[in-house]
Amino acid sequence: MHHVLIVDDEAEIRESLEEILREEGYAAASVGTAAEAIAQAREPIYDLLLLDVWLPDRDGLEVLREIHALDAEARPEVIVISGHATIETAVKATKLGAFDFLEKPLTLDRTLIVVKNAIEARRLRTENLEFRRQLALERQITGESVQARALRQQIRLMAPTNGRVLIYGESGSGKELIARAIHTESLRCDRVFVELNCAAIPEDYIESELFGYRHGAVPGGPPEKRGTFERANGGTLFLDEVGDMSLKTQSKVLRALDEQRFVPVGATQPISVDVRVIAATNKNLEDEIAKGNFREDFFYRLNVIPFYVPPLRDRREDIALLVREFLLGFGREYGRPRVEIDDAALELLRHYHWPGNVRELRNVVERVLILNPQARRIERRHLPMLVHRSAVRTGEFDTLQQARDAYEREYILRKIDDCNGNMSRAAETLGLERSHLYRKMKALGIALREPAER
Repeated sequence: MHHVLIVDDEAEIRESLEEILREEGYAAASVGTAAEAIAQAREPIYDLLLLDVWLPDRDGLEVLREIHALDAEARPEVIVISGHATIETAVKATKLGAFDFLEKPLTLDRTLIVVKNAIEARRLRTENLEFRRQLALERQITGESVQARALRQQIRLMAPTNGRVLIYGESGSGKELIARAIHTESLRCDRVFVELNCAAIPEDYIESELFGYRHGAVPGGPPEKRGTFERANGGTLFLDEVGDMSLKTQSKVLRALDEQRFVPVGATQPISVDVRVIAATNKNLEDEIAKGNFREDFFYRLNVIPFYVPPLRDRREDIALLVREFLLGFGREYGRPRVEIDDAALELLRHYHWPGNVRELRNVVERVLILNPQARRIERRHLPMLVHRSAVRTGEFDTLQQARDAYEREYILRKIDDCNGNMSRAAETLGLERSHLYRKMKALGIALREPAER
């Protein structure tokens, strides 16, 4: 239910508006002075204030100015009302942040429409603030390891410049996150961030993706298309997996970087742009240069500020923070109550080698939440077999019982694999009754699936 506060020194108007708004499903309350209005507005329950300009203790526009200075998330929308309306007053109210201005005597239809629109505007404002907050959180570099702190410090140093950045790192290590963080803290933060994955675009289309085209130059496409360089004008262009770009395309991008202009496919006139380029790769570009796969001059244009993102296995102390962040995020996304994780499960995750880096860890956390919808605490038994098998190979255990369980789990899974999922044959090979095998699997946290018998 939406809460509306009516601020007017005339009791009849307050009572009339309260009655009308309650009939429309709003929770309405009213006060008669500026002091009461400001005190009530500071309580974060009101979505909207209907504020009279003429109040006995202060001018209503002064109250509006004070309310508009409140925190944006808690601040209600304000509709100013007056029986002595002038254009000057209406303009001043709007400049001070009023959503709208209503002249007395109020008309029912007009008042209800404006109230509805104001409450919808506040909802959108609140959602936008939440979206921005979540976006900012997603762009933070999580971790307290030496490596994570160094990443944050390097971003703070390089972000305010216009220098080109080349980010090195394994797949899944967070190169895009770093690029977005640099943009967020840069002087271009209020402008667009445009991303192009060079490995995902076929060679025949990457030029038109980068530079766009005119006059139907690409068969089957729209008549014209703005490329990523043009769309990123004034902002940041992120070229992901730039090591997969062909030599021909490298040459054209190099020229665009040097001249800060380009000619779209099918056009005759160049377009000038102001773009900061951030590139990323999981390849050793110096090796690619030696092999003849990457232009040396292009490399030096991109490599103004080199940036190395360490793999997750080199900052294992950050795994606990990352896991809890992912649990919170996915819990919110799936409407789940807060889910914790115990120390034994965290220890197992720390010992896994994470070839897919942070992306793989994120996927594992999401999978565990999806497959265990009733769990309020993630334990070792909830973790996927891949993580357990890694512990078996490395021999990382805190107790003899953990080691015994892990080796039994690995041995049973291997026998089931050898028998192509035939549980009867696997039980016979293991020297167990089939029902005993199922009990053993349940005790060890192995998913009880029974493939079709062959």
